[in-house]
Amino acid sequence: MVELRRWLPLLLPVVLLEWGLMLAALIDLVQRPRTKGPKWAWVLVIVIVNIVGPIVYFLFGREE
Repeated sequence: MVELRRWLPLLLPVVLLEWGLMLAALIDLVQRPRTKGPKWAWVLVIVIVNIVGPIVYFLFGREE
């Protein structure tokens, strides 16, 4: 437990960043009428691949 308290200040910003990116990507995915590929596949990429998944979606998944 003492070890967790030592690492918590470092892990908390990373977890918040991950959740924020995931939420932003999922909201954008739901609101966007078309994407490059099926939406269900992008949901899996966003949720399963953690921090990298939402970034990949924002760079390659959206159609302009």
